[in-house]
Amino acid sequence: MFDIGFAELLLIGVVGLLVVGPEQLPGAVRTVLAWVNRFRRSFDQIRTEVRRELHNDEIMQKLKAESRQLEQQVRDTTQSVEHELQALGADASASLQTPSTTTHPQKADPASPQETDLPDAPTKRA
Repeated sequence: MFDIGFAELLLIGVVGLLVVGPEQLPGAVRTVLAWVNRFRRSFDQIRTEVRRELHNDEIMQKLKAESRQLEQQVRDTTQSVEHELQALGADASASLQTPSTTTHPQKADPASPQETDLPDAPTKRA
């Protein structure tokens, strides 16, 4: 990461020994390492959160694209159904407006005798 070699570490150790002193050097090293570890953990948490957010953004974009496709399909289906209904309505209104070519049976004249009004024919008995 920082590309620090053995010589740089030895120089830092000697300077630290001269500045802090031999008695307090182990405690100072522990404190510095604790701060470095906290910094690393914080950096890792931030990196993980950023990756999670980017992943969530990617998923949200996919969902939005799919919802747009579904919305367009629903619109297309609705339009086709509307056209079919309009065509059926036009056919129905056209068939109602044109006179029909079928003949309707005439109603029986109330003055004419009907079959049920005729007397029964006599039957021959032997």
